[in-house]
Order: sequence, then structure tokens, then C-alpha cells
Amino acid sequence: MKVADKVAIVTGGGNGIGAALATKLAQQDARVVVADLDGDAAQSVVDQINAERAGVAVASGGDVSDTAHIQQLIALAENTFGPVDLYFANAGITGVSGLDVTEAEWDRSIDVNLKSHIRAAQLLVPGWVERGEGYFISTASAAGLLTQLGSATYSVTKHAAVGFAEWLNITFGDQGVRVSCLCPMGVNTKLLYSPGESDDPLARLATRAVTSAGDVIEPADVADIVLAAVDDERFLILPHPAVLEMYRNKGNDYDRWLRGMRRYQHSLMEAL
Repeated sequence: MKVADKVAIVTGGGNGIGAALATKLAQQDARVVVADLDGDAAQSVVDQINAERAGVAVASGGDVSDTAHIQQLIALAENTFGPVDLYFANAGITGVSGLDVTEAEWDRSIDVNLKSHIRAAQLLVPGWVERGEGYFISTASAAGLLTQLGSATYSVTKHAAVGFAEWLNITFGDQGVRVSCLCPMGVNTKLLYSPGESDDPLARLATRAVTSAGDVIEPADVADIVLAAVDDERFLILPHPAVLEMYRNKGNDYDRWLRGMRRYQHSLMEAL
């Protein structure tokens, strides 16, 4: 899909990958709703976009895992620019490390990292099927294909996000609905480094595992890769090509891969 003249919603758009996506979309002549829990951050991104291309972006602050707020985002996009063509389900949280995680913490991770995608798709996909065109882009993680050392909540919800994106693609791909799933490793964002500042060794392990596994790349580079994939309508978006080889190794010999991951975890824990 060509994004020029299309209407897009980007969640988690106040910083990191989301801010870069919103900026790049506007530079390619799309019109963008930038959504973030931090409304001031979303507005700052919009101000920067509109300074270069006046009137092509608007901001919204609120919880994008809440159905009512997603409805408001869609209404804002439609009333300002027109029907939504692309939805970037990019908002996410790192979750909590270890096994001793409360029900509320599990619920929050599931809500933000998975159900926010489901709720948005429920609102948008029927209309896209009727129109014969629409695009849902899910930001998951390499953790959704591999795993995340330290955090079960992050690993499990990102696996689920990949699974939901696959299901959407299979179920609606022949009805004009395009679906892509972004699975990066280390990206230079607050989300990557915030667990490493914790006193919890398992939280620090999560950051160390990602930063030690490969290059940490910039959000703008990820955004370029994502929009190229949207143009090609490719499902799996891997800004770190090494993830594909890791994924193949996992599928080729699961037990060997698990043993290797345990050794990797042990070596990182010793270094903390």
C-alpha cells in the first residue's frame, strides 16, 4: 500500500518507534493521528510534524488499550482527515520480571500489548472488509518469535501479538485487509533501557539480553524499514536480520535452542 494521501493512526506515538513512524508517514504525504498515554508527548511530535507540513497531524492523549478511547481516535481521524486506512498498533509496555507477578500486572500487560490490538481490529476491520482495503500494522517484538529473558509478561504477550497478527492476515487477507507484524530486537528507546535501571536483577537481565544480542538501532531506521514493508505488503518485518536465523534455529531443534538460551541467561546473570 502506498501511504501517500492515506489516513493513519499511530499509537505509542509520543516517542521512540511511534514518533518516528508518525514523522515518516507525514513526510510521505500521509495524514496522521498521533496517540499516546502522554498527551503532551504526542502533541510535541505533532507540533514538529506540522512545523514542516502544516495541518497533516493531530494529537490525542489517552489509554489506547481502552475501547472507548480507540473509538475516539477513529472518530478524530475521520472528522479531521477521513476514513482510517492504516492503524499502527505500536503502544507497548515492558511488563514485570519474574514469576511472582500480580493478577493486575498480568492484566495490564495483556491489555496494552495484546488486547489493544484486538480491540482496534474489532472496530476497524469490518469497515475495511466492506471498503475492500485497510492495513493493520502490529508492533510485537523479536521476543514474540523467540523469548524475553527475565519477563514472562513481555514474552507471553508479544507471542500472543504475533499470533493475533497472523490470524488477522490469514482470516482477512483475501478481503483486502493487509497485516504486517514488526518484530525488532534492540531499538534505542526508553522502553529498552528502563528495565535496566531497576534494582531487580531479572529486570536488568531483560535489558542486557537485548543489548547483548545484536546492534541497537535508531527508531528512524526502524520506521524506514516498516514503511518499505508496508509498500511491499510484507507480513513479517525484521529490522534485525539475525532474528530470522535465530528463529530458524529455534524451529530446527527446539531443545537445543532452549539449552542455548539457558546458557546465555546464565552467562548474563553472572555478569550482572
